[in-house]
Amino acid sequence: MRKLLTTAASVWVTIALVLSAGACSKAEWNTPGETPDPPKVTIQSPADGATDVPASAELEFTTEGTKTVEVTMTDGGGSPVEGAMRDDGTSWIPGEQLEWGTQYSATIKATKSDGSSAEAKTTFTTMDKPYQLVRVSSFNGDDVEYGVGMPIIVDFDRDVPEQARAAIQRRLFVTSNPPQEGIWHWTSSKYHNPGSQVRYRPKEFWQPGTEISVRIGTGGMPWGFEGIYGSNDLTLKFSIGESLIMNVDNATKLMTVTQNGQVTKTIKVSLGKPSTPSSSGTMVIMSRHPEYTFDTRRELGTSAGYVTTVNHAERLTTGGEFIHAAPWSEYVQGIRNVSHGCVNVSRVDAEWIFNNSRPGDPVTVKGTEVQLEWGNGFTDWNVSWEEYVKGSAIPYTPPAAAAPTATPSS
Repeated sequence: MRKLLTTAASVWVTIALVLSAGACSKAEWNTPGETPDPPKVTIQSPADGATDVPASAELEFTTEGTKTVEVTMTDGGGSPVEGAMRDDGTSWIPGEQLEWGTQYSATIKATKSDGSSAEAKTTFTTMDKPYQLVRVSSFNGDDVEYGVGMPIIVDFDRDVPEQARAAIQRRLFVTSNPPQEGIWHWTSSKYHNPGSQVRYRPKEFWQPGTEISVRIGTGGMPWGFEGIYGSNDLTLKFSIGESLIMNVDNATKLMTVTQNGQVTKTIKVSLGKPSTPSSSGTMVIMSRHPEYTFDTRRELGTSAGYVTTVNHAERLTTGGEFIHAAPWSEYVQGIRNVSHGCVNVSRVDAEWIFNNSRPGDPVTVKGTEVQLEWGNGFTDWNVSWEEYVKGSAIPYTPPAAAAPTATPSS
């Protein structure tokens, strides 16, 4: 049987199948021809009678001379287990983490177009719940509308060692409607331990109105350290709102707001003064606060700092750069930089931005004295796509280079 090609960029196909398929999953490939020999199917893992199997187990198998493959899986009580084929045809993935210490049975049936078929069966038992588990969490929330620049952010409370990242990444599934090319990137900066966070972004900004589903299928996954496993799966569903992009030019001291491709507003700004410059680069709004108090005494560890409460504040960096109302600098906005690194705007303009924006809206600042530091906020868009794909643990294959594939049906 010809295998379908799996790439990091095409992973949305897999999760779409996992979420929609039932306990009996059927996938059909338009093979160019079948051998005259009887069909064959061989289960590679889990082996029949295997015990102590990770709760993340997939059914891995090979077939020969077949047209269709059907997989049926049940737990020890006979209840069906939902799941679906990987798009490369190498394994069948349960739709949820398997239960600890539970017996499962599976049958894989391979059928030729003439109706002849072959079956392979396996019964295995998952391992007991281990003592050391790694928790997975995400910045993204369910049923939230984000801006077109919002990355998917996944955090682990124990670092994933480099040798285990490819296996973990193969269990991270994203589906977007409409489909858009994207890839996972393992972050490494002074803000995150290597392997503690992985992010996903599309090649271009998300299309407005996109619906996104995510499954982090790390429950029961071996973590690359003896005795340590993923504690849970995580699923998310959220959407992308209208396109709102803000561009700030230090040369003109102006912000240009573009909504759905049309320039709708020009706003005077005051950026960071030379001793505390704003960062140049592409950021996205991380969080929004009707009221926010800056207290630099904690950062400086001294009473020499300042305490200021501002309105309509939107965070751009982990280090503390915001867009916010600054009534005290309105007289120099559009003329001179006087802030401590934030984008100062008038009270009226800050309220307008706050009422029209959302987390994930891109903000690009250019022409200041310093460049945005990698990892200082959601900096995924501050590098080229060619640079971003280097952070994937799975080699990237552009879609144009992929072989033609049939569309599996369930």
